[in-house]
Amino acid sequence: MTTTALPSLFVSHGAPLFAIDPGTSGPALTRWGGALLADSPVRGVVVMSPHWMAATPTVMTHPQPATWHDFGGFPPALYQLQYPAPGNPALAAEVLQAFEAAGIATDTDSERPFDHGAWVPLMHLFPQATVPVVQVALPHGAGPAEVLALGQALLPLRSQGVLVMGTGSMTHNLSEFFRGIPPLDSPPAPYVGEFSRWVEAAISRHDVAALLDYRRQAPHALRAHPTDDHFLPLFFALGAGGWGGVASPQASYLSREVMYGLLAMDSFALN
Repeated sequence: MTTTALPSLFVSHGAPLFAIDPGTSGPALTRWGGALLADSPVRGVVVMSPHWMAATPTVMTHPQPATWHDFGGFPPALYQLQYPAPGNPALAAEVLQAFEAAGIATDTDSERPFDHGAWVPLMHLFPQATVPVVQVALPHGAGPAEVLALGQALLPLRSQGVLVMGTGSMTHNLSEFFRGIPPLDSPPAPYVGEFSRWVEAAISRHDVAALLDYRRQAPHALRAHPTDDHFLPLFFALGAGGWGGVASPQASYLSREVMYGLLAMDSFALN
């Protein structure tokens, strides 16, 4: 057992091309992950991705999940990538116990592979693929408060060598993105920065009520997230980090990059 709790982490995984076009965000994740492994024993990662949704918070129990290329129409090189990190059925059992202790109904999936919302950021974070990974499904119909509670249930695992991580995207308007994919280094659309910095400010001042009500209060929220699936894992990371509690931590940003002018790649850790 570690004497100091590991951080929780939110990572924007952007488009699948992030795997081969890392920008500045990929190297930032690699530096952060390398420093974490050098400083702390990491027993495993528990990650929530918006690309796995289920009726309940289902937990992956496969001992060696496959790498799933769950996208189409991208360069062939992307489909050759593999992320052979092991699963960890014992850690999965601990996750299930933590949810049960919090009164949260769960399920298990012994066949689930890693979707790109998990393996793409993880290949930057831990490129050697030696740290075991367990995925948790985002429940259909869950709102910010429910996802925050899921993260809060797993907070004790952080003091037991477990990195709890949510991946999504700080902005995620795919209809604009596919209307004509802009160059990677396009200037950010103004709404992207306005929304992202509102979120950062709400996190910084520990404004739980405002962030839970972000779809009404944040500027351009419905444009930044026509659906909220890619934003909800942020609350998983916040809950696991103890944000909004008595000793609420500050967010330490790893990246504020914007790719293609539309995809805010904000990533931050809560210590």
